[in-house]
Amino acid sequence: MKALKTLILGGVRSGKSRLAERLADDSGTPVTYIATATANDDEMRARIAAHRAHRPDHWHLVEEPLMLAAALREHASAGHCILVDCLTLWLTNLLTAEDATALERERMALLETLPGLPGQIILVSNETNMGIMPLGELSRRYCDEAGRLHQDLAQRCDRVILTVAGLPHILKGEPV
Repeated sequence: MKALKTLILGGVRSGKSRLAERLADDSGTPVTYIATATANDDEMRARIAAHRAHRPDHWHLVEEPLMLAAALREHASAGHCILVDCLTLWLTNLLTAEDATALERERMALLETLPGLPGQIILVSNETNMGIMPLGELSRRYCDEAGRLHQDLAQRCDRVILTVAGLPHILKGEPV
């Protein structure tokens, strides 16, 4: 199997994670799930629990909220699938990190690392820029950074899918 990079975008509860999990399962290869979420409150703990319940028990789990490129380099290999869920939570973690240089450093590390990774890589991210401009400086910066990240990743991925109402819309690459 050739190296394949897939970016799956969609709104909240659009079906993007379910599609990513199906593609990973259909790959017929061992799967490593890289989770970027942090359980900072009860609502997030419930979301994480729901995602865990959906995943097959035999998938390897890596929890990495900040250093995604390093985790990808460590776990990517030919004949293996990595599913990253989700990039916008990772982006939030970096935007709110104490180290103000972390976002740009880790973003560039991801963009430089991704093209050379072996195996299948599936990246999941929330598309946040299809509505009104949010109030508040941090919210606007988040949307700007997410949009910029998605554009840069779309250029580096073989396949880009927008998921709406559980339906995948292929923006780039082969059908699913």
